[in-house]
Amino acid sequence: MSTLPNRATTALLVIDVQVGVVGAAHQRDAVIANIRTLLTAARASGTPVVWVQHSDEQMPIGSDAWQYVPELVRRESEPLVHKRYGDSFEATDLEAALAAANVAHLVVVGAQTDACIRSTIHGAFTRGYDVTLVSDAHTTEDMTEWGAPPPDVIIKHTNMYWGFQSAPERAAAVTPAAEVLFRAR
Repeated sequence: MSTLPNRATTALLVIDVQVGVVGAAHQRDAVIANIRTLLTAARASGTPVVWVQHSDEQMPIGSDAWQYVPELVRRESEPLVHKRYGDSFEATDLEAALAAANVAHLVVVGAQTDACIRSTIHGAFTRGYDVTLVSDAHTTEDMTEWGAPPPDVIIKHTNMYWGFQSAPERAAAVTPAAEVLFRAR
């Protein structure tokens, strides 16, 4: 569907699954296992995989915290987008990478649910992409001591409301990892 003319490809977008981002994340190991399963399926079908990597003062480029978790290994041929803001499109080359791969539909996984995931899925939707959020392949850390809801509530709420997003000629969906199907290219 999407509003991006002459694009028909789906891509797996892996956002910020970095040591310093998911170290204390809710159900970290299960989420990373689901992402790894999706990576295997995407690669087997020829679906593009695009990686996003955040940096800031607390997580400078090259630091241990900045590195992707060791369970997930990016292939050299898979684009890597460096970002400094929540929305993975903001001041990055993500749109160029997606356009080069003819992408109109994003399957989104990663961290943090209440920050970069939400910003990116909204950013993608407003830019004309169809967006599927993988319900059991995104996570966040516990920030209840600062007044946030518990992580499981944040994740459930994000999954609930994203499934009800709508806009002309765009589709939003929430799907568990076991039900994500990548078509062979």
